[in-house]
Formats: sequence, C-alpha cells, structure tokens
Amino acid sequence: MDKELKISSERFKKVREEQNHTQQSFAQLLGIGNSTADIERGKTKISGKVVMELLQQFSINPLWLFGKSFVQYVDINGGDVAPKVVTLNQEGQDSILLVNQKAAAGYPQNIGDVEWYDSLPSFSIPLPEYRNATYRGFQVEGDSMLPNIRPNEWVLGRAVPSITEASDSRIYIVVLKDSVLVKKMQKVANAPDRVRLISLNPEYLPIDVEVRDIQELWMVNSKLTFGINEPSESNLLKQLQQSMDELKGQIQDLKP
Repeated sequence: MDKELKISSERFKKVREEQNHTQQSFAQLLGIGNSTADIERGKTKISGKVVMELLQQFSINPLWLFGKSFVQYVDINGGDVAPKVVTLNQEGQDSILLVNQKAAAGYPQNIGDVEWYDSLPSFSIPLPEYRNATYRGFQVEGDSMLPNIRPNEWVLGRAVPSITEASDSRIYIVVLKDSVLVKKMQKVANAPDRVRLISLNPEYLPIDVEVRDIQELWMVNSKLTFGINEPSESNLLKQLQQSMDELKGQIQDLKP
C-alpha cells in the first residue's frame, strides 16, 4: 500500500469512528455500497464522490484526507477556496497541472476525484516565483479578457486558500460549480457573501456570484502565449521614422 493510500484510508476510518457509524451505516450514508471495509483496508481508493460527500456532510478538508494538510475541517460556507486535490512530482514537490478547454468543462464535477487528475499533463518550473506554493494552468476560452489575455492562451494561477485573502482588481481563475472562468474580481461593498467578476473586454457585462458557489480560486500571475507578433505600435513608429527621414532628405535637397 502506498503512503498516500494508507493515509487516506486511515483518516477515512477516523472520520467514520468520530461520527459513531459502523462500516455498513457509513457506506449507506455516503451512498457507496454495503460497507466501507475495502476503503479502510486500502484496497479501494476514495472516489471523488466520497470526497465531496465528506466535505458537504462533515466539512472534512480534502487536503487533510490525503495527507496534504493538518487542518481536518473547513467551513464550506465561509469562503474556503483552496485546491481540493494537490499533485506532487517524483521529488515530492508540487507539480503544475494543465487544464485545457475540454478538461475545464468537466473540472467542476471532478474537482475532488483524485484519479481524474491523473489524466492531466503536468510539469514543473524551476524558478523561485513558483516555489512554496501550488500552481495550476488553465487554457482560456473566448475573448472576454481581451486585450490582456487572448483566446487559447494559458494562464498560470497560484492557489488562494480563502476568499478573505483575495485582492480586489486582480485577475483570477474562478472555479464555480458548473464552469471555470478567468475574470478580474472585486468584492461587493456591504455584501461579503458575494463577489463581482469583471471582463476586460467592455462588450461583456460584470456578473455577481455567491462566495459559496466558488469551489476554487487561483490568482493569475503569468501566462503562456504563442505566435507573438510585432506590436502594431512598433510598426507605426517605424513608419513615422521613415517619413521623418524622407522629409529630412527633401529639406536637404531644397538647400542651395
């Protein structure tokens, strides 16, 4: 039995015993069959459905369940937006998962399913800016964040543990219950239970969402872009410089 599986099975059993359930009654409560014996023996991995049931029914922190946190309980109505699953590379360091547009469509429904994350590519960046924190990459769909972020570009976000740590007017990857959005976020005055998501493209109107509907929050601090073209301003400057040179030459020709 690997270390992570051993930890999760032991902590799952701890939760059951704290709730004074038998293996049979706990399985029935979670809707997973006749008994939790195979999970507690490490023969069966904890599914995403079970993770979400433990979170919703008993406020069990998914990170604690898999040995990634010392905090057993989280307040799901109090703005906890930390990652539900954290992946590590062979050196035991956080790896950066990449969630493309297709995977993002299913991300909210699989957010606690450890096995689902195995299908996503991952990599590491050996730079100090990416140390001591958890990062995730998402591919942007649509043009709502033009001109700063173009369709199909990738944004890298740093995990935000609590909505209280989010800053106004920063760009975030917002994982809702049914979608993944990349927006600038603002807190709503006199409404701590809501935030406003704003597009940079003025053609899109702001939307207000309930904090309790945010599953994860990632603060964007960098992006991956491809097909870099020369800025149009640079072309204009070159044209202007060329015109000035031509004008200087004409003036020189007019001198006696």
